[in-house]
Amino acid sequence: MKIPLAAKTQCEPDSDPVPVRRGKPWPRRARGKGMRLVALAAGAAAGIGVYVALPSSGQTPAHQAAGSAPQLHVSGNELLSASGQRVVLRGVDRSGTEYQCVQGKGIFDGPSSQASVTAMRTRGIDAVRVPLNEACWNGESYVNPAYAGARYRAAITSYVRLLNDSGMVAIVDLHWTDGAYTGNSSACSSAQATCQKPMPDAAQAVPFWRSVARAFKGNDAVIFDLFNEPYPERADGGNETEGWQCWLDGGRACIGIRYRVAGMQTLVNAVRSTGASNVIMLGGLEWSNDLAGWLSHQPVDPDHDLAASWHSYNFNACSTRSCWTRQIAPVAAKVPVVAGEIGENNCADTYIGPLMNWLNSKSVSYLAWAWNTDFNCANGPGLITSYDGAATAYGKGYESELGMLARAARHPGR
Repeated sequence: MKIPLAAKTQCEPDSDPVPVRRGKPWPRRARGKGMRLVALAAGAAAGIGVYVALPSSGQTPAHQAAGSAPQLHVSGNELLSASGQRVVLRGVDRSGTEYQCVQGKGIFDGPSSQASVTAMRTRGIDAVRVPLNEACWNGESYVNPAYAGARYRAAITSYVRLLNDSGMVAIVDLHWTDGAYTGNSSACSSAQATCQKPMPDAAQAVPFWRSVARAFKGNDAVIFDLFNEPYPERADGGNETEGWQCWLDGGRACIGIRYRVAGMQTLVNAVRSTGASNVIMLGGLEWSNDLAGWLSHQPVDPDHDLAASWHSYNFNACSTRSCWTRQIAPVAAKVPVVAGEIGENNCADTYIGPLMNWLNSKSVSYLAWAWNTDFNCANGPGLITSYDGAATAYGKGYESELGMLARAARHPGR
């Protein structure tokens, strides 16, 4: 559904949801672009425990009961639970909440019920990434009020609560944002939040993250993924040096982007200004596939709770073991890396299989795109054919890997 151009309201959200105290479709990106979990389920009798990897001490992995999603923080290059155990996330992306609302179709694409969440949990999924739309969260005037503002925020916070209560970490991701951009690799010409933009806009992304941080402050089983897939270097003729400066600082450092950009330091500051201590993920350049400048441009975080977000698909520039070893491994040696999206567009698992093996060897968290039934695998990886968890061929490859890891967690040393 094409959204009519309308004057958007530059304002703070009309109200904030009650804090949680416990504890895509593919056309969003143009062809040819870089695309744009912790604990593995290994449960007790029901097979629904959360696997928490311990530091290399020879100890047996611990298991948390369902309904106790780990409260996370960063230590060195690891995500740790409140008790100090290393957590490695393996999960899925649940697309829909970034586009349904702004297209006037609702909030979720598919069910958001307990049964649908249980279907994920019983298959070894312990982290779910929930893409968000800033215009819907902020209640901008061009979005149908039935799917925006307080109603949208209440729906998202309820879903996050359901995920956490089911033992899964939730990653909330700023996916679609305002800002008119028609330069290189533009996904749409609209100034509204109807596609992936090269960088977040200062006018709405800053109040968005202040509001989201207030909503989930005190619940460290929620991770904040500040911006889905930056590509500011594309607006600047491929200049990565200036692209990384834009990524960090925003504003005048951003060449070729006409709207006012919020850099990652500004968004980190917005989150921390609320007192929220949640782990923050930050994707690099080239639709989060390029982490080459991440360490040298890492924002200052007074809480020292930053993780690098990496997206990896078979058609990305960095899609070989040699690139992963050269570019990703050095980052993973310094800070936690979460591969927030992995997948392939060939209806198979020939890319994610070797990728998961490599990520497992580095104790890197990862989530597969996407737990949606209406994504044709030829133009957008879909893991399932129904929300009871029936898998596609691609999804079967992912599910098989989770099953293997779950068996290894149940029987360490075998």
